[in-house]
Amino acid sequence: MTRISPVSIWDLRRLAQRRLPRMLFDYVEGGAEDERTISENVEAFSKIKLLPQRLRDVSKRTTGVDLLGTRIAAPLVVGPTGLNGAIWPNGDTALAMAAKRAGVPFALSTASNERLETVAKVGGELWFQLYVVHRQLAESLVDRAANAGYGALVLTVDVPVNGKRERDLRNGFQIPFRYSARTVFDALTHPRWTARLLMNGSPTLANLASDNANTLEAQNALLRREMDASFDWDDLARLRDRWPRRLLVKGVCNPEDIARCFAIGADAVVISNHGGRQLDDAAPPMEILSQVRHLGPVLVDGGVRRGSDIVKGVALGAKAVLLGRSVLYGLAVGGEAGASKALSILFDEIDRTLALIGCAAASRLNDSFIHRDDHSRASERAGPVDDPMD
Repeated sequence: MTRISPVSIWDLRRLAQRRLPRMLFDYVEGGAEDERTISENVEAFSKIKLLPQRLRDVSKRTTGVDLLGTRIAAPLVVGPTGLNGAIWPNGDTALAMAAKRAGVPFALSTASNERLETVAKVGGELWFQLYVVHRQLAESLVDRAANAGYGALVLTVDVPVNGKRERDLRNGFQIPFRYSARTVFDALTHPRWTARLLMNGSPTLANLASDNANTLEAQNALLRREMDASFDWDDLARLRDRWPRRLLVKGVCNPEDIARCFAIGADAVVISNHGGRQLDDAAPPMEILSQVRHLGPVLVDGGVRRGSDIVKGVALGAKAVLLGRSVLYGLAVGGEAGASKALSILFDEIDRTLALIGCAAASRLNDSFIHRDDHSRASERAGPVDDPMD
């Protein structure tokens, strides 16, 4: 994979920055507007302090947990990310293979560069993430995912419009790639990435291109990433009726919205601010978790760079934590092997953290392993506010 052996996700990030053209690294790394939310997601984990318990038998440890009726090897999910084929050829399959080998779920994005049927052949615990760009397209994708055997549908609801990602706007980033003198020079100074692109061709939005049910309107909408901003609670209820398996709703933060998702029949909710890529200054999911964990099964994402972050999330009530950039850094460095390295680093850190806090099993994590100061206790006694997003 590389002569330098990375020992942390931050090492993989530095290597990924060297390997990828700036335009593409900016796409992976960037967020909305001033990008404060990206750093705040990371900092939210650093503000949470662990409270070790001593003289516990931790000679044998297990990271496995039950997630929505399925046993997985650790409380993490390789979350849905788009345009992975631009990072590494057949990047979606590479991530699915790495997740399968690790024994954790992989969620394929609507904006994948490989057909959902192709990725389904990998096997393992596969989820499909749905963007409602166009109603006809969405219905077709839901039916295709069900027929292909995906075990869960993840509906993303925080993209009524695309966030203002200023790095992408400055770079002119789009699919198909738009070349300028600057981007051509950037590509030429990253010869390994360019050689892979020339050998495998420019990535396309494969789920759309291969869908016979699509109209020209749907094709143009997905290429422009224009979502259906009219999708509402009634539409969610209809989707619940249409989809026959587990349904997760991703991108909700408001406690009232989360409760309503469960009332409609969602099996789980992913508390998410889209990794800071949609709305700058959106509340970090980890700051919301304690307010909503009692409502039903919740997962979180955003800002995960350490296995201890995952331990903190589960201890505070999350059933699992979704990974985004952390595993993409690995993909950029070495394809499937790089993604597997990222997961291996996180697995090791989870196991090490469990030992150091005196917890022999990830399934036994709870908030007794979290240090609470007087301010946080007072806030919890006061209960959640009606609308923390106001």
